[in-house]
Amino acid sequence: MIADFLSMNGYGLYVWASFSAVMISCAVVYFRTKKTLKKYEQEFLAELQALTLEEKSKVIENSKIAQQILATSTKSN
Repeated sequence: MIADFLSMNGYGLYVWASFSAVMISCAVVYFRTKKTLKKYEQEFLAELQALTLEEKSKVIENSKIAQQILATSTKSN
């Protein structure tokens, strides 16, 4: 029964190879996007920390993204 499912009437090799290629491609895109996002978050955090206290509080007050980045950066430190 399991062998029949895996062979898929002779098309199993093509189906499983295609499935594997798609899964690997999705994983590569996910991890590259995650890495890029972390890089941009670090750059934004560095820019935010370079601001004066008054400018920083204004940005944090008006930006949900800045609040989230600061919250995650304080958790990881």
